[in-house]
Amino acid sequence: MKLLKDILYGCRIVEVKGNTNIAIEQINFDSRKVGKLHCFVAIAGTVSDGHHYIESAIEKGAIAVVCEEFPDQLAEGITYVKVQDSSRALGNMASNFFDNPSEDLRIVGVTGTNGKTTIASLLYELFLQLGYKVGLVSTVENKINRVVKPSTHTTPDAISLQQLLSEMREAGCRFVFMEVSSHAVDQNRVAGITFTGGIFTNISHDHLDYHKTFSNYIAAKKAFFDMLPADAFAISNLDDANGTVMLQNTKARKRYYAVKRPCDYKVKVIENLLTGLQLEINHQEIHCRLIGKFNAYNIAAIYAAALELGQDSLQVLTAISLLGPVAGRFQYIKTPGGITVIIDYAHTPDALENVLKTLNDTRTKTEKIITVIGCGGDRDKTKRPEMAKVATELSDRVVFTSDNPRTENPTAILNDMKAGVEPQHFMKYTVIEDRAEAIKQAIQEANKEDVVLVAGKGHETYQEINGVKHPFDDAEVVKQTLNLLKK
Repeated sequence: MKLLKDILYGCRIVEVKGNTNIAIEQINFDSRKVGKLHCFVAIAGTVSDGHHYIESAIEKGAIAVVCEEFPDQLAEGITYVKVQDSSRALGNMASNFFDNPSEDLRIVGVTGTNGKTTIASLLYELFLQLGYKVGLVSTVENKINRVVKPSTHTTPDAISLQQLLSEMREAGCRFVFMEVSSHAVDQNRVAGITFTGGIFTNISHDHLDYHKTFSNYIAAKKAFFDMLPADAFAISNLDDANGTVMLQNTKARKRYYAVKRPCDYKVKVIENLLTGLQLEINHQEIHCRLIGKFNAYNIAAIYAAALELGQDSLQVLTAISLLGPVAGRFQYIKTPGGITVIIDYAHTPDALENVLKTLNDTRTKTEKIITVIGCGGDRDKTKRPEMAKVATELSDRVVFTSDNPRTENPTAILNDMKAGVEPQHFMKYTVIEDRAEAIKQAIQEANKEDVVLVAGKGHETYQEINGVKHPFDDAEVVKQTLNLLKK
């Protein structure tokens, strides 16, 4: 238990009604989880406004309420604290409640449209190889050293995140590598965290269902770097059109990585094969098992971060050469029949283009590229025709299928995609709504040496339909199909 006055340290308080010298058992922003001696933080969320549930939280045992507006009727014996921003206050309160774990950890946040999971996961593996105890917060999974913790969001809510960081500190972790989504920045889920550094990967159209405009999306990403302290580092992709914009107002020391331009951490692609990349990083050659030119950027970013964290260059390069691909990110399956299947999370036009260009660059032109692709429901509709356009331009055959339709009609999503196909590519595609059947059809169409790309879901082990997550794993469906073809 902690005193409310101590939990509120650092919050921008407007007014207090009641006693803050009271013991709090737990903090909650979900009124359904409130219990005896809890403090309820009322947040105006994207779906509902927590201020509507203050009375319910008190009935369940809350003895303190933090809010932006006091309710019309104040309950007797309850402490009410008005703050400027409830979501920001929640981050600071959660940090205080768990004794500010980020102050004892070296935390590096990774943000951008594509590459967040890969960079955070590779840094986690790299620093384990270097002999450190390490934590990972990612879309795929959270890890405390080698112990896996389930992951439900790219960045957890503020309370869950601070609890996770507290557990990492208890386990002796020295470094933590964390994906930081634009949603998390906008919703102040990372408020109260002291970051040692930040990495920007790239930015392209995504999440416009939430941010509404591309400029809002850029601003959300940039806000992460604006919050970095002066003793932190900020690493950005100089080849991205917004690479310098991201660091314009940061107090942190600025560092840039690139493939195309002179910079602090310059990478040159010497050879790009399906067996891996031969690279030159700041005039030092290295071979790594990761595939594709886009991974040259990811390797540059992790190399830069490792050196900014004080690691030895030669040891870092040696460790990088041993790193393998991240689950669902250009996951490579070579079949006995000579077909290559690639499973990748690419779910934006830019990411899909990167993967398909890599496959086109590494093939000998006699093989076909067959792509299976869908788009998620209840998400940015503007990218659907773009995804279809990229897929049909850069593939020999395309199967449009269902992704996570969520509450939308899958047929309507597929119609949105088909609108992006240019006339000269009409004969290239077919539509099979059932994702398992689509994958099966693509593999059956493939001949020896052909490449089948199954894109969009990557590491996910479910398909979300009308609020229900049904078990579905692209990799498992691929393996089952290949086993059936053997018989």
